[in-house]
Amino acid sequence: MYIYRMEQELKSEITKQHIIHEAFKLFYEKGFKSTSINEVMKAAKMSKGAFYHHYKSKHQLGLEVIELKIKKRVYDGMIVPLKGPGNAIEILENTFLNRIKSFPFYEKQHGCPMNKFINEIGNYESSYQLALKNIIEKWKKALVILIEIGKNQNDIKKEIPSEAVAVYLISAFEGIRGIRKLYDNDSILDQYISGLSVYLNQLKA
Repeated sequence: MYIYRMEQELKSEITKQHIIHEAFKLFYEKGFKSTSINEVMKAAKMSKGAFYHHYKSKHQLGLEVIELKIKKRVYDGMIVPLKGPGNAIEILENTFLNRIKSFPFYEKQHGCPMNKFINEIGNYESSYQLALKNIIEKWKKALVILIEIGKNQNDIKKEIPSEAVAVYLISAFEGIRGIRKLYDNDSILDQYISGLSVYLNQLKA
């Protein structure tokens, strides 16, 4: 009985992960509001009944997509690298530049998933707003910690306002992800990279 229950729980979790994966792709490409539950389940090759077996509503699914897909992307791509060894300025430069260079053409066309969610539903529902804000706050906190370390190690000017720099770096990165969608080549990204290098050099002690 115990083994059977474990197998059912594993099967249920795999099914949920599959639904979340397909939902994320559709929300990213079409938008959250424009995507129906029917479309998600068609993409997942499952019935609508299967959806309601695992989720109470599209709202609940949206929260899980934010938590398990968008948050993980930001954590893996933009927060974990900040915790590596080395000079704070070099870590900042490598983190932001490596990430911007790593995006495939598909993501350059569609922009940043988190940014799209923020623009579409950031003020649509308080629970979405809180979930998205939580990701930004964790990212900002990780940046502030690194900047403070840089100050203590005399790599970054001590008078630099850490939170302001963190917010600026996040905003510039998210902004260029959206702007890139308007172009058919990476020239605008090259200009962003040059501008970022100039800005980070100005932070050096």
